[in-house]
Formats: sequence, C-alpha cells, structure tokens
Amino acid sequence: MVAATQGSLRALREHPFDLLREIERRSRAAAAGAQVDDVGLAEWVGVGFRLGNERFVVPRDEVREVLMVPPAITRVPGARSWVRGLANVRGHLLPLVDLREFLGSGVGGTERSARALVANSSEFPVGLVVDEVFGFRRFVDRELADEAPATMIRADRFLAGCFRRGGEVWPVFSLTRLLDARDFQRAAGE
Repeated sequence: MVAATQGSLRALREHPFDLLREIERRSRAAAAGAQVDDVGLAEWVGVGFRLGNERFVVPRDEVREVLMVPPAITRVPGARSWVRGLANVRGHLLPLVDLREFLGSGVGGTERSARALVANSSEFPVGLVVDEVFGFRRFVDRELADEAPATMIRADRFLAGCFRRGGEVWPVFSLTRLLDARDFQRAAGE
C-alpha cells in the first residue's frame, strides 16, 4: 500500500484502491469515536458482549464465530450445571457452556438476545453462551489501560486490562485464560 504523507489523501490520488482503503480506515476510526489525532494509531478490534448488566470485549482473533443459541441442546449426564450440553452445528457437535453460570453469577443466556461465542481453539472447541453480543468494537492503543475494573460478574481472573473511551469502560475478557483454567477444563460433575 502506498502511504499517505502527513495524513494527506492527495498523495493517494493515483492509487484509487489505496485511497478507498485509507478513507474506509479513517471512517471506521471516526465511527468508533476516535479523535482526529488517532487516525494514524494502531487499531484493536474485539467482539463486544454482555453478561448480566456488564459489558465486556473479547479479542477478535479469539472468537471463531458468533451463533444464535441452538434450539436443540442435548444435556450431558454427569456434567456440571454450567455445561448446557451438546449442539449439532452444521454436522459437528459443539459443547455449550453458560459463561455466566460458570463464573458463579447465576444462569444466563435465557433472553432472546442470547448468543454463543465460539472459541477459536482447535484443542477446546466450545460455544460460550452470553446474554447479548454487540458486534465489533474498535479501539486505539492509547485507550488501553492495564488494570481492569472489578466486575460484579466475578470475571476478574479472566480479564486482561480494559479500554476506556469517554465514560465507557470495556473490560477485555481473555478466552485464552478461560480455556486454560483448570476448573473450566473439568466439566464433569462430582
């Protein structure tokens, strides 16, 4: 890609594809609430979701896809209560976990807006049922804070900082940390 010097789009006049790509990048940054000075900064993209009354964002590369919660779920005998069961998704069995119940914050994903975030993991293919998915959320690096706020939903050990923009706080929920947790991997009931 030909770089625009000093933020000028005129430098891209002879490269229409690069010009359109730069306009799109700037439009996305503006739509996400970025400042004019943020246009040249690196962008972080995640998937926003809700558990209870709290909002979180998970890195885009940790989510394979977002699904409607399948209507037919087969309960697994002897599994913990937070394991909803197995669902047939396009001919493949997918374990579904109620993320809110796993975190000890009550049964979740019962609303019409509930979705399943499918973890991007070949070792642990799992769908995490959340109360709502907001779609992509875009932030710039300067909006990242290392310390995540305490949450009512008891997700603190799975948080990897947060993004702050204006009055909004988006804790970063790490699916990698969740999948590595021993208590998550032990889904068999006692």
